[in-house]
Amino acid sequence: HWQRFRARRPRMSKPNGAISSLLPVIKLLRPYKLRLLAASLALLFTAAATLAMGRGLQVLIDQGFGGDSADLKDAIFLMLSIAAAIAVGTFLRFYLVSWLGERVSADIRKAVFDNIVRLHPGYFEANRSGEIMSRLTTDTTLLQTIIGSSFSMALRSSLTLIGALVMMVITNLELSLYIAVGVPLVLLPILIFGRRVRRLSNQSQDSIASVGSYAGEVIQHIRVVQSYTREPFESEAFAAEVERAFAIARRRIRQRALLICVAILLMFIGMSAMMWTGGQDVISGRMSGGELGAFVFYAIMVGSGVATISEVWGELQRAAGAAERLVELISTRSLIADPGDLSLPGNNPKPALALDKVTFRYPTRPEVAALENFTLPIEAGRSLALVGPSGAGKSTVFELLQRFYDPQSGCITLDGRNIRELGLRQLREHIALVPQQPALFTGDVSYNIGYGRPGAAQEDIEAAAQAAHAHEFINQLPEGYASHLGEQGVRLSGGQRQRIALARAILNDPKILLLDEATSALDTESEYHVQQALEKLMQNRTTVIIAHRLSTILHADCIAVMDHGKLIASGSHEELLQTCELYQRLARLQFKDEKDLS
Repeated sequence: HWQRFRARRPRMSKPNGAISSLLPVIKLLRPYKLRLLAASLALLFTAAATLAMGRGLQVLIDQGFGGDSADLKDAIFLMLSIAAAIAVGTFLRFYLVSWLGERVSADIRKAVFDNIVRLHPGYFEANRSGEIMSRLTTDTTLLQTIIGSSFSMALRSSLTLIGALVMMVITNLELSLYIAVGVPLVLLPILIFGRRVRRLSNQSQDSIASVGSYAGEVIQHIRVVQSYTREPFESEAFAAEVERAFAIARRRIRQRALLICVAILLMFIGMSAMMWTGGQDVISGRMSGGELGAFVFYAIMVGSGVATISEVWGELQRAAGAAERLVELISTRSLIADPGDLSLPGNNPKPALALDKVTFRYPTRPEVAALENFTLPIEAGRSLALVGPSGAGKSTVFELLQRFYDPQSGCITLDGRNIRELGLRQLREHIALVPQQPALFTGDVSYNIGYGRPGAAQEDIEAAAQAAHAHEFINQLPEGYASHLGEQGVRLSGGQRQRIALARAILNDPKILLLDEATSALDTESEYHVQQALEKLMQNRTTVIIAHRLSTILHADCIAVMDHGKLIASGSHEELLQTCELYQRLARLQFKDEKDLS
């Protein structure tokens, strides 16, 4: 079951994890140069203060413990002063770097979303919405953590590591050679185990992502799951994948625990050897106890710096993968080129449309022509109904009229002008779609009705609701127009949702109306109310109707019969009954009595 689930969803490209993938993200720091400079200065200051702590420790041991009370007091005051400097520097560094991480993360989220909402609908047919959302949330959060924490830690550890090595050489060259040999011995198992941990971490992330996508799909279709009593099956499948994720996590934890165990053991073996040699030097008088204490302090800094860098390196590789995925989303370009704010000259309230020799294939189904050499004039201010069997290409006409796709050949015109020469915003402002399954947002009634006309006055929203025969039931809701509708309008019936969508179209006051059989899924009473509102809305507008029930379009000005992406015939209902065999067959299937055909 899980293999089928994964197989039927195309996956986005896998990141290679190259650190160079972070460069486009680092470039986003350019607008914040002053804060970046301040954070860098705070980082340098903190690193210098931390290194100074070793000298303070040397003074405390040699002069404070070896002198009188005044010497001890001065040594302790020096240590406190250095500690205060470290605290202030750390505060500034942490605040500024965390601010930069949050700021860049927010900028990336905005850039990704701004690009996503402008991509052609075909992109979302080929890519999983759950994975896109994961990129928008999880990947940006990971980058925020890296920039705001891990990257800073890596820089700080690198500075203190280099500084500590220099101070160790200055303090005692002989002991420094021990460290030079010991660090690679400690680093080797860290690199080996670290690579295994990263591989298992990636597997664990992939598994959790699949779990989330699957759970989201089940929750979205919970009524279907429960109506077919598939709860036990779905629970079992979900539990199996969760256990698989746990098994991967367990292996990852075991490898990480071994990594920590080996690193600590090797570290203390090296420290013990160093302490033995250094202790012999102190006993023989070749170095002071303070020098040994300072050297141990710097050695610990070197060890912790190596451990931090090795750990952060894995995080940086994860961040590089996240950055690569996000940059891919930002750089993806819509196949629908928008020429900008270009509108039709004049202000024709009833524009004419035409499809001229249009051939179109969906990108995901290039072997089948959805429309082929298709020509259809749509007269200004009149109603045209599209009828035909499933797969005839009716919905494709709507997709092309709104320019969600461009045809491979032929053209579509609005008042004689190719719609490719119009700005997308100007074109779509002319059009309102009333779909068979209305799309409502998680907001209140006023928000959903006013969605197509931002800033609309409340009285205009209520007037649109009255025209859509929705005002009465809206007032009966707990909070009237301020009532929240739930996800996808789940708190309303089908007829109520349809009338809300219709009110949205009425408020938009479109010049072109696209109706996708807006009454086919409604009960008789709801259909009556919606039909009354539609008749008023269609007056003196260019209207195109997808008709599944011929009874709803008997009085259309023109009916176009389609089949397999081609125009078979067009004319009035009476004319088509006499001349079109396909229309006659459709009519016989839907009307009970012969007298109803006319």
